[in-house]
Amino acid sequence: MAKTPRNPASRRPQSRLIGYARVSTDEQATEAQEMELRSAGCDTIIQEHGSGASRTRPALARLVREIGAGDTLVVVRLDRLARSVSHLLNVIEELTTKGAYFRSLSDPIDTTTPQGMFSLQVLGAVAQLERALNSERTKAGVKAAKAKGRLPGNPGVRERRPEMLAKMTAAQKAAYGARIQSTANQWLPIVRRMRPDHTWDDISRVLKQRGIDWTPERLRRAVKWMVSEGMADKSLLRKSPPRPPEDRLMTLVAGIHSSNPHLTLREIANQLERLHERTPRGGTRWAPSSVKNLLDRAKRSGLLEAA
Repeated sequence: MAKTPRNPASRRPQSRLIGYARVSTDEQATEAQEMELRSAGCDTIIQEHGSGASRTRPALARLVREIGAGDTLVVVRLDRLARSVSHLLNVIEELTTKGAYFRSLSDPIDTTTPQGMFSLQVLGAVAQLERALNSERTKAGVKAAKAKGRLPGNPGVRERRPEMLAKMTAAQKAAYGARIQSTANQWLPIVRRMRPDHTWDDISRVLKQRGIDWTPERLRRAVKWMVSEGMADKSLLRKSPPRPPEDRLMTLVAGIHSSNPHLTLREIANQLERLHERTPRGGTRWAPSSVKNLLDRAKRSGLLEAA
């Protein structure tokens, strides 16, 4: 039987190729991109209609969130995926954390090969230089404007023109959405495990232990935005039911364990103490045995899978 050919420069065997085809308006079609992607070996192709100037792309966000380790996201050209070098690097960083790869058919970017990774590093250096140059140009422009007696900023915004205020609001919403999407893989899985069984306050405290210091209101607002964009299920926003203290502790411990299954009982106990959670008996010092009892209850109730 003939062996499947492999690219000798690749760091792994060929795996599942998932194509992403984007056009800017509903009137445009993705057929040309789909033909190229299928010719490259993509069995699955995700389509999206959205402006290249916007990072708010639900189909792309869902693809990056659900892509499997070893899979490769493929596009015809870089501009079909990203609006800027920084946006491209953010997407590739998310793929890398999932163990997935990226390839552009028309550009020398293929993160399965050493050459492609080198090209990506060059792009990263260019992006850093571009940010530094933009910062210097902005400072020089403000300094020159002040020397001529001009006020920095947009005149339309200073004069409170409705059309300019509307544009500013739209830009702020787009920027907020981009920030939310860029970090969603760090906190959204924990929210999915714990909502709606736990309050936003409980979840924000668990996230704080993982270095994500969000207020409950900020967290709820971020989830609400994800739901409005079709990137999260609306059940996450349901009101938390009142629960007996031991049930609340059980789901809290289950949430901590699910977010990091490698934690020991002692480490979970330490987290509960840092969260100032009282034991079922009202004490302030947690024993590993108390944590184990709550985990066992969570398994019996189906909240956690039994080992």
